[in-house]
Amino acid sequence: MGISQEFRLPDTLRQWPWSRKLNPNYEKVKAESKAWLESFHAFPPKAQNAFNRCDFNLLASLAYPDASAEHLRTGCDLMNLFFVFDEYTDVCDAQEARKLADIVMDTLRNPDLPRPQDESIVGEITKQFWLLARESSVQSAQDVFIETFDTYTSSVVEQAEDRVTHHIRDVESYLEVRRDTIGAKPSFALLHLGSELPTDFLSHPLVEYITTITIDLLIIGNDICSYNVEQARGDSAHNMVTIVMNSMCLNLDEALLWISNLHDILVDLFLETYGVIRRELPMFKASDAAASYIDGLGNWVRANDCWSFESERYFGQQGVMIQEKHITWCSSLREV
Repeated sequence: MGISQEFRLPDTLRQWPWSRKLNPNYEKVKAESKAWLESFHAFPPKAQNAFNRCDFNLLASLAYPDASAEHLRTGCDLMNLFFVFDEYTDVCDAQEARKLADIVMDTLRNPDLPRPQDESIVGEITKQFWLLARESSVQSAQDVFIETFDTYTSSVVEQAEDRVTHHIRDVESYLEVRRDTIGAKPSFALLHLGSELPTDFLSHPLVEYITTITIDLLIIGNDICSYNVEQARGDSAHNMVTIVMNSMCLNLDEALLWISNLHDILVDLFLETYGVIRRELPMFKASDAAASYIDGLGNWVRANDCWSFESERYFGQQGVMIQEKHITWCSSLREV
């Protein structure tokens, strides 16, 4: 039986230097990507309407504010593909999730081949997304995207196994898998769709380190905002709030405080590393694409936070008010 409880959301980005920025092509590209996705009839009308209220096109338009219209279209289509795949695999066991993952990866690697008629619609959605994306992206970005998307789909299969077995991880093992299930790495590949990054830039230890910090910040921001919805439907095992409450024997307020403190530490580490990269990494100074990529990581953190409140995915129509005031809010909580 649910327990009524009030709690306050932490203001995690109170010192974050990147401000909200929206791509000016948002409305136009949103309409195009929305119509494109709806043409597949991936969901029944009621579910499609709920999906539309989440406005994943807004997420892309916040995450890629300086992208051209064609690159923003790739971003919008990708966000929609992500969440179609997530919705389909959320009701799968590991074996079924593996089949869907294999369909997606086969499509990305062989986009020019026709898809089997009896295949999940996820295959055709992936095909059309990738055929259009390839037209305006450099080869190196395509290679990074496919490699990281493969890791993402495999991690979703692992998440499905955890869900079926009701396995709740500890913080360390959770972060290991969550860094891939959140889909950040293939999303970051879109930060350099039209520009070649310096050789070995992405594999530089400082870049790898700041990328991991960025992903952890996204995880915390996402899990704090999504916790109420997920626990209300009994699906919060793959969420850091639940993980911390369970592994550290904390109540909800105590867990949120612990997570908020961790977030503050990560913010300091990000800003410190960002400064070192700007001052000391020759590739950053010599390449506009590299500089734009690192700034894009910082912007992604702000974008994810804004979208979490501005869309209706987690807070319905109350999100903007909650974002502004960080007021207490009431939830019907399940026992952990």
